[in-house]
Amino acid sequence: MLSLFAQAPAGPEKNLLEVMTGVFSRPDTLAHPGQILEHLQQMSVIWSLVLLAGGLMCLLSGYKFYKPVTVVLALLIGACVGWAVAQRLHAEQTIVAGCVGALLAATCMPLMKYAVAVMGGLTGAFIGANAWAAITRISVEPDAVTRASEHYWVGALIGLIVFGMLAFILFKLSVVMFTSVSGSTLAVLGAMALLLQVPQWQSSVTKSLSSHTIVLPLLVLVPAMIGLILQEARPDKVEAPAKKG
Repeated sequence: MLSLFAQAPAGPEKNLLEVMTGVFSRPDTLAHPGQILEHLQQMSVIWSLVLLAGGLMCLLSGYKFYKPVTVVLALLIGACVGWAVAQRLHAEQTIVAGCVGALLAATCMPLMKYAVAVMGGLTGAFIGANAWAAITRISVEPDAVTRASEHYWVGALIGLIVFGMLAFILFKLSVVMFTSVSGSTLAVLGAMALLLQVPQWQSSVTKSLSSHTIVLPLLVLVPAMIGLILQEARPDKVEAPAKKG
């Protein structure tokens, strides 16, 4: 197996933030497998393994460690946002990304309940946008697919509101949902990046994932549902943050 990776061509590798910013440049990113594959091909093997391992941990045990998971996700989201903003402003990207990521991560600690609500809302927006894009490509006439899929923001808005409010009503379900979906997404991206590192598999992997826009959403949805079921079935030994009177 190591010899397979050793034969990978020495292409221009990008750091994690640059790749993740490109992958999640739009909410309905799973409906654009070609764009995702293009960015993942430039990710190193080390970061691919980190994404795969971290995603699996979040997928299977996210609720048990929901506080550090929330902080790490906030750090990653903040760093990606800072990286994108610095790129537009032609500023030093590493410094801006680090500052924004550290600020969001530090803010999560004393406001964990609200941080979970925000994570739940963002997860809902992600699910809604990709579900809207996938459904329109299946049910809408071919000549109207592009126009219908451009309204993915409707699904994103619905998901944002529903899942954001869910965090204040069903705390455990909200945490399990966002850890399962985020963990599944990161694990699938890490696995895809690893497969793309093998020259003999690049063509078949690219062809399989690009065959239909429903393939990639299914690859994320199925592990997410498995993680949700497994986490929900475990005894509840974690208490929700206490309300401040």
